[in-house]
Amino acid sequence: MGIKGWYDATIMPRLITCACSQGQVMKRRAALVPLARGDVFELGCGGGINHAFYDAGAITSYAGIDPHEGLLEGARRAAREKGWVADLRQGRGEAIPFAEASFDCVVCTFTLCSVADPAQVMREMRRILRPGGKALFLEHGRAPDPGVRRWQERIEPLWKRLAGGCHLTRPVASALAEAGFAVEPLGKGYTPKAPRFAGWMEWGVARKPG
Repeated sequence: MGIKGWYDATIMPRLITCACSQGQVMKRRAALVPLARGDVFELGCGGGINHAFYDAGAITSYAGIDPHEGLLEGARRAAREKGWVADLRQGRGEAIPFAEASFDCVVCTFTLCSVADPAQVMREMRRILRPGGKALFLEHGRAPDPGVRRWQERIEPLWKRLAGGCHLTRPVASALAEAGFAVEPLGKGYTPKAPRFAGWMEWGVARKPG
């Protein structure tokens, strides 16, 4: 397997799950994820961190994908513990394995930073949403302060190798708007106690026209 293969298969998933389940991050998940309604699809569902926050009574069906089998097993375990049926598949956001207009809601938390082609992923999100459907997003990305952005640019090459392809400099809400969503920001800011280069967060609702 080699050191890189071993790291990617065993260490990296644990680091990502730990980093994405810190206290302030969980508070923001707890405020956003319960807004999901109807037929729900989660992009990057690995680890199953969001399962605790879904309002099962408001959800008709739940499906999700993740490219990492190790993280996906955590999501399957979380679904079993929640006691609901979940259609969880290994896959990538650039080619979501579900039909057009299949879902009322897409949930995307800390995922757009690590996909290979964010523009294509957003096109896929729009494709699988029904007209008027919404995407709930909670993402970290490009900071508004020039000094912080310079550090993000310096650190990003090494950061990507250690954090499963995670980028520090990608825009969030503006990229969703450019992809054709009507964006309703719910909040943004630096995460308390987190390094500022990795701490800029944006969250909200992105609606598909129609």
